[in-house]
Amino acid sequence: MGAQLRVYRQKIRSAQTTKKITRAMELISASRIQKAQARMAASTPYARAVTRAVSAVATYSNVDHVLTTEREQPKRAAVVIFTSDRGLAGAFSSQVIREAAELRTRLEGEGKEVVHYLVGRKAVQYFAFRRRAAAREWTGGTDQPQFETAKDIADTLVEAFLESGDRAGGVDEIHVVYNRFVNLVSQVPEIVRVLPLEIVDGVDEPGETELLPLYEFEPEADSVLDALLPVYIESRIFNAMLQSAASEHAARQKAMKSASDNADKLILDYTRLANNARQAEITQQISEIVGGADALVSAK
Repeated sequence: MGAQLRVYRQKIRSAQTTKKITRAMELISASRIQKAQARMAASTPYARAVTRAVSAVATYSNVDHVLTTEREQPKRAAVVIFTSDRGLAGAFSSQVIREAAELRTRLEGEGKEVVHYLVGRKAVQYFAFRRRAAAREWTGGTDQPQFETAKDIADTLVEAFLESGDRAGGVDEIHVVYNRFVNLVSQVPEIVRVLPLEIVDGVDEPGETELLPLYEFEPEADSVLDALLPVYIESRIFNAMLQSAASEHAARQKAMKSASDNADKLILDYTRLANNARQAEITQQISEIVGGADALVSAK
């Protein structure tokens, strides 16, 4: 009984130590998520405004720009996967990787070769463990994204897109897969095709009695698109990184709260078992004392 009691007490101490760690990580994530949400909220209007401007130029101009024109026979597609550098965030990284795997299956079913670009150590480790190749990797700072990293990613993607899929390293499509922040409870994996540009955001279709607005471009529409599209790609990539960072903090806070609650339940269960073991030990000791006393009485 004494050995069993010691085991229960050791497990209680281990659960208490684990609870201290998970509680501290929960509080850290709770403090960081406010800043992450503020950065995301500040970036979203700019990304929408840039998308609206690019959509307007591409919609109301008769220009076949290389970044807005569909390739006749796309052969290669790039998939950018945004995960975290650290774990202990529940299904944050795994659901993005799973979504990217489904996208890869769909693209390969269309006869396209898929090239992966990885952001975050979890994606890098996943591909390294399965011995899959990636065109480029970015690690570090996924919980606090920097615009310089987004610009580097955007420059790499645009350069690969301009090469076209017929050349080594070139691609005909670019898709990004990331966790979109909905609220503190829900983070949804989302797939967005950023190139060729899909004209969907910010430009409403006119009604039957409405007339299309007339646009005059100064300089030419080609020059406007050349200037706007790199900014558009950078803003979309940076916004995806900020969405992913806010989702990471929310997922980690939720996971650590669940871990703390589980630790409380373990402590309660082991405390009850330890009390039962202690009571059994006391009962056994009393029984031994009573038995010894009865033996002495009988001997007289």
